[in-house]
Amino acid sequence: MNIVGIAACTAGIAHTYIAREKLVSAAEKAGHRIHIETQGTIGVQDELPQELIDQADVAIIAADVKVGGKDRFKHIRIIEVPTEVVIKSPNKFIKKVEEVMQKGADA
Repeated sequence: MNIVGIAACTAGIAHTYIAREKLVSAAEKAGHRIHIETQGTIGVQDELPQELIDQADVAIIAADVKVGGKDRFKHIRIIEVPTEVVIKSPNKFIKKVEEVMQKGADA
């Protein structure tokens, strides 16, 4: 599965980057390709290229604040969760994403 997304927390410091690392690690461990953009206090980092967005199956928004650029994902399924979810249980969260996407494919 090709995954793109955004991580952002209230302070825009630690949880933004921890959420990104947890998502990337869990998704790659499960055999998926993933690219997560961070929107923290220092601005946007690892901005998602349009090419990756076009190839994505799902967008994950792990954020505690309003993020910019969600309209870029209007052609794909968007799953939004607080950063806490992906920080505490990243592997379980990726499994849940797989289930949601599978159900969508079966429908």
